Amino acid sequence: MSSRKEEKERLRREREEAERAAQASAARRRRMGIVLGGVLALAIATVVVLAVTAGDDEGANQSVGGPNAAPAQRIDDLDEAVKAAGCKVNEYDSEGRGHTGEDVEYKTNPPSSGSHDPAAAQDGVYPEPPDVEQSVHALEHGRVTIQYRAGTPQNRINQLETMVGEEVEGTGGYHTLLFENQTRMTAAVAATSWTRSVTCPDFNDKVFDAFRAFRREATVGKWEDEIPEPVP
Repeated sequence: MSSRKEEKERLRREREEAERAAQASAARRRRMGIVLGGVLALAIATVVVLAVTAGDDEGANQSVGGPNAAPAQRIDDLDEAVKAAGCKVNEYDSEGRGHTGEDVEYKTNPPSSGSHDPAAAQDGVYPEPPDVEQSVHALEHGRVTIQYRAGTPQNRINQLETMVGEEVEGTGGYHTLLFENQTRMTAAVAATSWTRSVTCPDFNDKVFDAFRAFRREATVGKWEDEIPEPVP
């Protein structure tokens, strides 16, 4: 009897130990599931945060770079672009092309021809406007000047700079000067070549196409042969 009782006791202990082991194993699996679930949730949250951050960064870049980027070109034709922008193409008789060291009173504003300083203003973006007579001399050499009225918002000036830097004939800033108008013009923004100009009473996004088309016609288009003294 003693032997049978001992055997039953041994089997009971083994069964209880097996149950405790199974319970412990299940508990470990539950804990592991909780840990893995937490890791997975953390990973998902990290991905979401990175995606949102990347989106925010992209938006920040766009907000910083956006104002500096000129609106994309939509209209190539000069007449159509000028009309869409509410601007006007002006053609004038030449006022002469003599050299002088004196201040000149020009008949057009901004000036588009006439006597000028012996030194010509060079291509580029001017933090301060060049001498009027020197900028007129640049027109004689086939340059285009783009001028904005005093008080123009900085983001618009930045957009003009990026537009001026666009390539014409494979060269950025080709034959172009950009500066604040120095003749108190009534136009908000204007582009001039020798005996021609585009004047815009309002500075809107469509102005950029008008200026692109004007520069192309003046430097490599139908007016190129009318340049009095072309200089490469």
